[in-house]
Amino acid sequence: RCLSVLRRRCDIAGKRLSGPGLAAEGRVLRSVLYVYHSKLLRHRPYLAMQQVEQCLKRLWKMNLVGCLETLVELMPKKNASKAHAECLVPSQPVLETVALKVLGGCKLILRLLDCCCKAFLLSVKHLCSKEFILLNTLASGLLSRLWFVIQYRCVLQTLTSLYGALSTMLHLVSEIQQTPYIKGFTFPSDISDFLGVNISSEAKKQKALMLTTKKSTSWMKKLFSPVPEAVSKVGKKKKSETCTSAVKNRSISCAMDIGETVV
Repeated sequence: RCLSVLRRRCDIAGKRLSGPGLAAEGRVLRSVLYVYHSKLLRHRPYLAMQQVEQCLKRLWKMNLVGCLETLVELMPKKNASKAHAECLVPSQPVLETVALKVLGGCKLILRLLDCCCKAFLLSVKHLCSKEFILLNTLASGLLSRLWFVIQYRCVLQTLTSLYGALSTMLHLVSEIQQTPYIKGFTFPSDISDFLGVNISSEAKKQKALMLTTKKSTSWMKKLFSPVPEAVSKVGKKKKSETCTSAVKNRSISCAMDIGETVV
C-alpha cells in the first residue's frame, strides 16, 4: 500500500514540475532579462527578477524530476505486489537522497514564490512612479503569472505530500535494515517544521498583498483607455476617405518629397 501511494505521488509531482507552463514562464523570463541586461543593470525590479531567475535555474539544476523517475523505476510494477507475497523495495540510501532533494526543492520553491512577490511589488511601485512603463508592465504580468502557475498547479503542496509518503516508506525500510547514508542530519517527520511557515497561510498572504497592490495601477486605465465606439467609427470613416483621396491624387503625392506630410 505504501509503495502504491509513493508511486502515485511521485508521478503527480513529476508531471507538475515538468509541466509546460513553468518551463515556458522560465524561458520568457530569461528572454526579458537578456533583452534589458545592458539598459537596466542597476534597476531594482530588474535585479529582483534576476533573483527569481536564479531560483528557477537552481530548481532545474537539482534535476528533481529525473530523481523521481529513477525512484519510480526502482519500485516494483503495480501487478507485481499482488502476484507475490514479497517484493523488492528501494534501499534506505536511495530514499534518503530523494527525501533530501524534496526538502531542498520545497525550500527553493518557497523562496521562489517570495522572490516573485517582492519583484512584483517593486515593478508595480516603479510602474506607479511612471518609470520604464513597458518593462514594468511586462515584468508585473510575467511575475504574477509565474506565481499563479506554481500556486494553481499546487507544486509546493504536491511535494509536501510526497515527502509524507517518503518519510513513511523511509521509516519502514530503516526498521527492516539499518543502512543510513546521510549522516549528521535528522529527517523531520513533519515538513512544516522544516520549512518554518504554514504553506496555505503564506500563499493567501502573498495573494492578498499582490491583489491590493495591483489596484494602485488604476491610473493606467486612463492612460490606455478604450476608444469609444462613435469615435472609432468616425476614425474609420476618415481613414477610408483619406485612402480614397490618396489614390485619386497619386500623381501629385508621388511628385512630392517623402519627408513632407500628404494632406
